[in-house]
Amino acid sequence: MEQAIFLLAGFIAIVSAIMVFAQKNPVASVIYLIVTLAAQAILFLLLNATFIAALQIIVYAGAIMVLFLFVVMLLNLTRDEFGPEKRRLVRPLAAIFGLVLILEILAIFKNGLAGDRRLVSHPDFVGDFGTVKGVAMLLFTRYLYPFEITSVLLLAAIVGTVILAKRLPGKKGEL
Repeated sequence: MEQAIFLLAGFIAIVSAIMVFAQKNPVASVIYLIVTLAAQAILFLLLNATFIAALQIIVYAGAIMVLFLFVVMLLNLTRDEFGPEKRRLVRPLAAIFGLVLILEILAIFKNGLAGDRRLVSHPDFVGDFGTVKGVAMLLFTRYLYPFEITSVLLLAAIVGTVILAKRLPGKKGEL
């Protein structure tokens, strides 16, 4: 049963992640991103990381995605506002990245079929993995600097969004 849930959640996560980029409507892309994050929360639950799964739903699928959706709807960008399309490098880069992705997926399947279980028996995945104490110890000791940098980046993004929203057509010159 656990393997079936894993396969279903993994399939949903992969398909919805692909749909994030396949959509032309930015609101639909944000909705698919929420589905991707919810499927990842299910995968965290399968790893017995209930706290991380709850954070995934509450913080990312809840708060951050609502912020993304708000920004997308606030800016209401149309194709004309982006300027002329420049697609000379898009196809070759997409082919290169697609080939790299296929090679990575093949390597994952090769290691999985060979019975390589290093991920499951990794010493960091025992004990406090996924608990409040384990996350807090890593977040406020080893990863404190990246945590603080992320908060500054989020603050800059919010300030930038407010400035962009004030400069929308129809509100020229107001700040």
